[in-house]
Amino acid sequence: MAVIYPRKFQNALSARDILQRTVSDRELHLITLNRYRYSEQRSCKDLTEVIEQLNGQPRELIRDLSHHISDEARHAMWLTDLLLELGADIGKPLGSSYIDEFERLLDIDSYDPKENPEDTVIATLAAINITEKRGCEYFSAHIYALKQAPQTEENIKIRQTIEKILPEEAGHVRWGNRWLAQLADKSPEHRQKVEQAKRKYAAIEQAAFESGMDITLGAELRRITSLVEVANTMPIWERPKYLMERLPQTLLAPELQFTRIQAAQRAWQRDPQAFIEKFVPMFLNGIQSTKNNNKKTSV
Repeated sequence: MAVIYPRKFQNALSARDILQRTVSDRELHLITLNRYRYSEQRSCKDLTEVIEQLNGQPRELIRDLSHHISDEARHAMWLTDLLLELGADIGKPLGSSYIDEFERLLDIDSYDPKENPEDTVIATLAAINITEKRGCEYFSAHIYALKQAPQTEENIKIRQTIEKILPEEAGHVRWGNRWLAQLADKSPEHRQKVEQAKRKYAAIEQAAFESGMDITLGAELRRITSLVEVANTMPIWERPKYLMERLPQTLLAPELQFTRIQAAQRAWQRDPQAFIEKFVPMFLNGIQSTKNNNKKTSV
């Protein structure tokens, strides 16, 4: 069975690239930690809704999901305690939401737990599994970046907290892999369904991930490209309905415009010179161009 992992941001920046920059900026670092906290907290609600939809079947999966919720709640608690100790914000993070975009792109209307319980289980597991892989990738990169950063008391506390979370997140990936493999082994038809679900939810996750980070010029068109990539993982007869339901919000993207304004205001208030020299070129040229320019400068 094919193994699918999250891709780099715009095929240019890895998790390590992003986190190495993040830990060097305290404000951005604390915002990132609060996004972790929010994601862990929000997943408790989302996983609870999944359990209610499955209505007690299959029993072993309900057990694993319940344990998963317990882990996520503990992670949210650890991160909340850490942020309070650091005097940081613990409100809902500003800007585009990875979780909201992921849910917007999901095709939950395509599955009825009562009529097609097994298809619902496959879709649910594939969606959970790819998001957990992204979490593991970023927690691992965050630990690596913190080990390279100055060993201040604050950085050590942050690293120790994330080091407690990562093994349990890796455990979530393992049980998801196990469930998907067991379902795929039932028959060639099951294997095809599992592989198709993995491709689809990997595309959805990548689109949601990039939409939450990309505020540069042309982001709307890149979102449409991602939307089409998601649709292309579906049966042909499902694609028109999926695209037409999501295309208007993808193109207009009101939350993207709001995020751009917030980011520009924050960048200007912090350092007007850096706003002109760094933020504006990045906005106009995009992440890929910025990365290429950095490489040229360092040679």
